[in-house]
Amino acid sequence: MTVQHLPGTDRSEAEALRGRIAEALERARRRTIGLTECLDEAELVAQHSRLMSPLVWDLAHIGNQEELWLVRDVGGREPVRQDIDQLYDAFKHARADRPALPLLDPAQARDYVGTVRDKVWDVLDRSPLHGRDLVRDGFAFGMIAQHEQQHDETMLATHQLRVGEAVLSAPPTPAARVAVTGEVVFPAGEFTMGTDSDPWALDNERPAHPVHVDGFAIDAAPITNEQYLAFVDDGGYERPELWSERGWAHRVDAGLTAPQFWEQDGGGRWWRRVFGVMQPLRAQQPVVHVCWFEAEAYARWAGKRLPTEAEWEKAARFDPESGRSRRFPWGDGDPTEALANLGQHHLEPADVGAYPAGASPAGVHQLIGDVWEWTSSGFEAYPGFRAFPYREYSEVFFGGDYRVLRGGSFGADQVACRGTFRNWDHPIRRQIFAGFRLARDLRSDER
Repeated sequence: MTVQHLPGTDRSEAEALRGRIAEALERARRRTIGLTECLDEAELVAQHSRLMSPLVWDLAHIGNQEELWLVRDVGGREPVRQDIDQLYDAFKHARADRPALPLLDPAQARDYVGTVRDKVWDVLDRSPLHGRDLVRDGFAFGMIAQHEQQHDETMLATHQLRVGEAVLSAPPTPAARVAVTGEVVFPAGEFTMGTDSDPWALDNERPAHPVHVDGFAIDAAPITNEQYLAFVDDGGYERPELWSERGWAHRVDAGLTAPQFWEQDGGGRWWRRVFGVMQPLRAQQPVVHVCWFEAEAYARWAGKRLPTEAEWEKAARFDPESGRSRRFPWGDGDPTEALANLGQHHLEPADVGAYPAGASPAGVHQLIGDVWEWTSSGFEAYPGFRAFPYREYSEVFFGGDYRVLRGGSFGADQVACRGTFRNWDHPIRRQIFAGFRLARDLRSDER
């Protein structure tokens, strides 16, 4: 979402910004409603995995964050439900413990989020959208739209983990339009990483800063099911020499034998469970639901490595002709359904080659959407980082046991996905919609 700075602009530009904010908030709420109204009360309050919250917790938490930042802070209004703040503070209660809390029931949660949203519309109408950093260019509203979409993706992951009749549906993904194979070579050089100009970029994406990247080659497409199946068939899960010490210990302890949700029938054919529906494994679909340790082992088996975060961003944003970093691989314009698989328009990754219009100038495909892509990098602050508007969004996670993921998945919305957006998770996590592509150092004859 491209938003211009307001000071010095006319009323029509201010109203256009309000319209973009309203559309982002409404799009997120439609998705939240769709993910919760398809289930009965018992399923909404159940914990479908200890890794996840009950869906009703996510629903009320979305409203609570909206109340804290937009109703109370930006709007300066009286609290709607100050008594529930601690219940929905993600730092006070681990996900595994949330079912035991005295949570709002589904009807109460729906009423609460509806009341909050009604007040937010009035706050939006009255906000000047300029002045202090929190309201300038509608940042707080953009932050809340991103927050809701991030929880929608989390709730989508909970739907994938639940057992029972399928309740979600979506059109099939588009077919591949071009064949995409091989690597793309990037010579050594500097590029601008991060952003100072995207008004809704979050604190860990800032500031923009020059980074020198040694020459590297990166896969033109994410690793596919067919490619990953070759690793499985070659005994990849039975060969400790392919795994790091920690990775092998986790593989053994967790009993990993294939990506999560893969199942093999008696005839040796592989299937994948997709939101309650068993589907034959699609050869050219990017592999999904693999943890960082699995990606690392596959890379060693293939004689390559995972890209660094800087390499990934250079491949996604650097325009070799102009020498500048773009907002997305295809340019600065917002995503469309012709450019990337985002926004839960489909319920799985599209086959490699389905979005040729979304490729980078150098010819790297599907960097945005389809699957989050593991990188080799830990989650750290950029030089000059400033926590904003609160330390708990990014700063408290720096230096922990996390690996950065880039690019967004089919379950990520465009408001919470761009070439600078940074996601992170523990290297053991598989319930997220994560895959990967590989990179390597250049040989001496390629430099």
